[in-house]
Amino acid sequence: MYQDVFGQETTINSRNALEAWNKTLLAFMAHGATTPTHLGETLTLDPNFALGHAVKGMFYLLLGRRELGETAREALGLAEAAVMTSPITAREQSFVKALKAFYEGGLTSAIQHLEDVLAVHPADTLAMKLSHAIRFVLGDGVGMRKSVEAVMGAYGPDHAGRGYLMGCHAFTLEETGEYARAATVGRMGLTVSPDDAWGLHAIAHVFDMTCDAEGGLKWLEGREAAWSHCNNFRYHVWWHKALMHLDLGQNDVVLALYDAEIRADKTDDYRDISNATSLLSRLEQNSVDVGDRWEELADLSANRTEDGCLIFADLHYLLALIGGSRKQAITKLMGRMHRDARSNRLEMDRLMARPGLSAAAGLEAFGEADFKTAFLNLSRARQTMQNIGGSHAQRDVFERLTIDAGIRAGFLDEAETILKDRMRKRAGSEDGYAAARFSLISQGRDASTCTASVPAE
Repeated sequence: MYQDVFGQETTINSRNALEAWNKTLLAFMAHGATTPTHLGETLTLDPNFALGHAVKGMFYLLLGRRELGETAREALGLAEAAVMTSPITAREQSFVKALKAFYEGGLTSAIQHLEDVLAVHPADTLAMKLSHAIRFVLGDGVGMRKSVEAVMGAYGPDHAGRGYLMGCHAFTLEETGEYARAATVGRMGLTVSPDDAWGLHAIAHVFDMTCDAEGGLKWLEGREAAWSHCNNFRYHVWWHKALMHLDLGQNDVVLALYDAEIRADKTDDYRDISNATSLLSRLEQNSVDVGDRWEELADLSANRTEDGCLIFADLHYLLALIGGSRKQAITKLMGRMHRDARSNRLEMDRLMARPGLSAAAGLEAFGEADFKTAFLNLSRARQTMQNIGGSHAQRDVFERLTIDAGIRAGFLDEAETILKDRMRKRAGSEDGYAAARFSLISQGRDASTCTASVPAE
């Protein structure tokens, strides 16, 4: 029995395996590209390491790809077999139970097993970060904050996970509307753990939600080292930078970042697809010609229509298919979503039914220029869109499409109400998008007034 870098008793067979495990833990906290390498080394050195297999399985499930469910099932089998052959701690058993629940589609149950760990071992940064990650998939900002704040007292100044905990806390503060505190906590966390890309990106979210694009660019400038070591999360940080340039009307810079950084690797990871599709959608809403950039996204998304792992992923695949005019693939994806919604077996299936189906119908109608149908469906979905997961910044693409559909369909009062609500959530600030849409609504009303005042012949 050894203690890991976060002070947790760990059933692992050697100091060499422990060293590899500690590297895995620290890389995971920093979203490091080396995480799977270190984990692979750990399991090579200790093939019977139940906790390592359990964490591997959860890592794969978080990728939201149907075919990786088999890899997660194998990891679960190896973890359970290891438990049968040698005793492990109750803490480690809870991680195995969390993987089993997650694999079976019970995300809330998986979170509860991790919270059971934190109730006894509040300084367990691994359990904290995994709970945080799964709650993020569910869009549970309030739960994320509650979970983090419940364990903060266990983190002294010398705790190896303190900076990463603060990065998670900063993100939860931002997602629950405490922007000033989020920025302060995030900056403090980075002084402790300068490689914490999650904390750095939490502050980028603050600049987004307070409509301070110039401030956001100044914040990110010169801090590339905080995210250059990352896995594909680095593309997401570049996406934030592109959003800031977009708000300032610097469309050429946005397209250059898209090509050089955001889609530097043409992956079909749903997180990378979501970055790309939501950015192209925003550009097109601003009447920017994006050329043939939809094509590769549509090609990749056409192969993901049967996934059904995450509604967040499905809706972004749908954006790509609409952008690439792939009618057959759109029909296939919509059909699968309807089948999943009817099954109502798992948490994701229930989300597929609500808000998934309304949101998808609205996006499809928007792509067909049926803006009335688009607005009615998107506005219906809007009440529960938080449940698709992700962040406020990521879900904003759907908010923008809802508003634009309302304006184009002539629902000016309704679009203005949503626009004002969006502005309220952004600390009462007005970004470039809001300013342009308020202007369009005003022009629409002026045009209606003029039309109404023309005497009949």
